[in-house]
Amino acid sequence: MLTVDDDPGVSRAVARELRRRYGDTHRIVRAESGEQALDALREMKLRDETVALLLADFRMPGMNGLEFLEAAMDVFPSARRLLLTAYADTSAAIDAINVVDLDYYLLKPWDPAEEKLYPVIDAQLEAWAATGHVATPELKVVGHRWSARSSETREFLARNPVPYRWWSAESPEGQRLLAAAGADGRVLPLVVGADGTALVAPNDAELAALAGIQTAPAQDFYDLVVVGGGPAGLGAAVYGASEGLRTVLVERTATGGQAGQSSRIENYLGFPDGVSGAQLTDRARRQATKFGAELITAREACALEISGSARTVRFSDGGSIAAHTVILATGVSYRQLAAPGVDELTGRGVYYGSALTEAADCADQDVYIVGGANSAGQAAVHLARGARSVTLVVRGNSLQQSMSHYLIEQIANVPNIGVRTCTEVVEAQGSSDGDGTDHLVGVRLRDNSTGAVETVDADHLFVFIGAAPRTDWLDDTLVRDARGFVPTGPDLTVDGARPPGWDLDRAPMHLETSVPGVFAAGDVRAESAKRVASAVGEGALAVMLVHRYLEGLG
Repeated sequence: MLTVDDDPGVSRAVARELRRRYGDTHRIVRAESGEQALDALREMKLRDETVALLLADFRMPGMNGLEFLEAAMDVFPSARRLLLTAYADTSAAIDAINVVDLDYYLLKPWDPAEEKLYPVIDAQLEAWAATGHVATPELKVVGHRWSARSSETREFLARNPVPYRWWSAESPEGQRLLAAAGADGRVLPLVVGADGTALVAPNDAELAALAGIQTAPAQDFYDLVVVGGGPAGLGAAVYGASEGLRTVLVERTATGGQAGQSSRIENYLGFPDGVSGAQLTDRARRQATKFGAELITAREACALEISGSARTVRFSDGGSIAAHTVILATGVSYRQLAAPGVDELTGRGVYYGSALTEAADCADQDVYIVGGANSAGQAAVHLARGARSVTLVVRGNSLQQSMSHYLIEQIANVPNIGVRTCTEVVEAQGSSDGDGTDHLVGVRLRDNSTGAVETVDADHLFVFIGAAPRTDWLDDTLVRDARGFVPTGPDLTVDGARPPGWDLDRAPMHLETSVPGVFAAGDVRAESAKRVASAVGEGALAVMLVHRYLEGLG
């Protein structure tokens, strides 16, 4: 257990009370600042220790208790989180329930401990033990910083999330692991499982299997298959399962979608202090599984077949899954940046979206971000905390055309963020460190208002442009618009005529596609709002329409 309070007297008193009751079964660690407590947690993590409970005072200078608990979630996410607060600060404690998934808040004073402290701690420890928590064995990953597949592997594990430890192939420990696996290091990464199984450059399905992630459905037939695990898909899974539908969600990489990669979402209802995409995704994932939804990862849909009342989703590996209904929530992917050198350097300094594992490597570096929408702005604010400089490269003449006002104000107040409007990247330049591996060292920028081209040093280039729907696999099955998005409901009726092949007496329902019983929600749907809140709402609405469709079948 760890307790933190900036008042030495209170800190000692809390630790004393905890040792008196729990000292025989738990090690009690105390700290007098949030920073000191985080350092202690990181040391425990390195020693593979387990933390059951965190108790933090709210009012502390520098880093308050709420900020500490939020940061501590990244180190020990399963530890129970308690806030010690005065009566005047109960509103902050209530806010903390949303911000950091607070488990309980204690009011000062807690005397007598037998009545006000110990029953609470007992209940929290019981809840922690009931989760069956044990120290999670970590995967070992040996790779090279500029290996594209090494970068993809780290990103896959981080987003799912799977604990792992990283070693450079050039480090002594990396060399030892390579030798033990009989690998020469020419092909990377090497991934070693907890049981000693060693895989060289595994694909996502192999990684998922090694990490114990579910990749196969438990049943042959469901009421509802949700394809895509972004906000719309997770929303559909939560509402479908909670309303009694046999629900399975299929995701090709990791749940969360583009929103799951966001460092901070500040305009989502109910989170006044903002929430990271990873935290929001984790809560939604746990909520869906609590209600009984199955989550299947590392399976890529490649075809949709209609046979009577059954809708079958086929996977690229030859497998399939069938259901009465399907909700398409595949979202969008970032458009490829068409400039010389970009493809060759992708994963070697050039990244699409906010690569979670690359943020630490941006410390004291010059970072360029291509894009002018919210995702680019959120990444800029996040990376600016450690980078020497962050430059937003925007083709438009201002951010006002594409970015939320609150983000524009934040960016204006961060001194090491620059914005270059009317500008685009025309080339990515690479160089080798002498080991034969090219990586990004600079980009060429063109000012479209003057035509001038400039070469700048750049260590990292993150791309957040365009929105390409992932619907090529649906080409022969249902109607898509010219850009690949899926029209639904009234948008399918043209001059009073229903879509080709529609043989029902009724018109398509609001989120229903041109195939009865197949619905679309979120960014993949034509004319959708492209916001997290609206995607979640569409996922929930689609489930309501699924019920109507199933009633018609009955």
